[in-house]
Amino acid sequence: MPDAIIGCPKCGAQIELTEALAAPLVAEIRRKSEADAQQREKALLSREEALAKKTTDLQGQVARLELTLSERLTSEREKIAREQEAKAQSAVEVRLKELQASLVEKDRKLQAAQAAELTVRQAREKLEEQQREWELQKQRDMDAERGRVREAARNELLEQTRLKDAEKDKVINDLKGRIDELQRKADQGSQQLRGEVAELALEELLRAKFPRDTIEPVAKGQFGGDCVQRVVNATGQACGAILWESKRTKTWQDGWLPKLRDDQRAARAEIAAICTSTLPKGVERFDCIDGVWICEPICAAPLAMALRHSLIEAASSRVASEGQHTKMEQVYQYLCGPQFRQRVEAIVESFTTMMQDLEAERRVITKQWAKREKQIERVIEKTVGMYGDLQGIAGRALPRIESLELDSLSGASIAPRAALPSGEALD
Repeated sequence: MPDAIIGCPKCGAQIELTEALAAPLVAEIRRKSEADAQQREKALLSREEALAKKTTDLQGQVARLELTLSERLTSEREKIAREQEAKAQSAVEVRLKELQASLVEKDRKLQAAQAAELTVRQAREKLEEQQREWELQKQRDMDAERGRVREAARNELLEQTRLKDAEKDKVINDLKGRIDELQRKADQGSQQLRGEVAELALEELLRAKFPRDTIEPVAKGQFGGDCVQRVVNATGQACGAILWESKRTKTWQDGWLPKLRDDQRAARAEIAAICTSTLPKGVERFDCIDGVWICEPICAAPLAMALRHSLIEAASSRVASEGQHTKMEQVYQYLCGPQFRQRVEAIVESFTTMMQDLEAERRVITKQWAKREKQIERVIEKTVGMYGDLQGIAGRALPRIESLELDSLSGASIAPRAALPSGEALD
């Protein structure tokens, strides 16, 4: 979208209205809008104070009038008593009727003034009550939506857990069957057969624990070792290899370490590990000796998980460092390009529309709330789009914004628009 062009009223020169030039104008419009809103609020307060003052004055006048009428009525009664013999009874009745009619008229005017004040107060209380009801209904809808999201997430998690448990049970049962079969063969076979059983058990354990990884058994007569674990992360990227050696003997031999290091170099593996039932002296459970990891069979899975995690982290660091300058150039081009400018202009237009709508907020407050909510949603949408563009360029190198990630939907989702009170319309 091209920048706006304005003409100079004196020289007629064309001036490009950039963001730097528009900022003071936006600030001035904001200041004028706030000043106008304050003036309208002051005018409304002045009118309310004037109405209250007029009501008080009217009540005082009515009280003085009632006092005057009471005094005059007393005087007339005394006068009628003194002139009772001179005047006819009919004249006294006529005078009393006139006084009563005048008093009724004054009472009517007083009631009309009180009714007007009551109407104003009732209208104000009704508006405040509608506002409280709208806010309460909106909060209820937000709570209900959060409950539905939590329930759906909980059901989905339960289903995933059930499937994983079923898969795990099947794997365990299969492993138990294989282990039992291998155990029977080991009891019947030679020392070499028992070693092969241990190798197969280690391979099956690694395959079951890390289904994404590739477990490659080493053929007899090659560079050595029993199996190679090719580590693969969640995105399918190869992160390195672990060379595993399985030993099932009654004594430990120090010659295993240099031989396994030679095999590691031949296999081009980043890490070498020995799973043995007999540990060296001074080693409990697992340890690292001369660059080779040593562990008991019961610790093979936790050790493999830790070694695998270190390889994935190292690979992620390498990927993040690759192409860093290229990503910086892409981000710079994006910030200087028209797409970023258009998004910023859309945000400025949204806020400008909000400032213009503030002029009528007192008169159409209920309608304006709905319109402002839509404008804020547009601002959030533009901001999320800009964050998505930057994330697509920078990838994992861009810091995470938790409120814009999928995980935040379970506790911080945007609530649907609450229903407005009956009789109100949206723009």
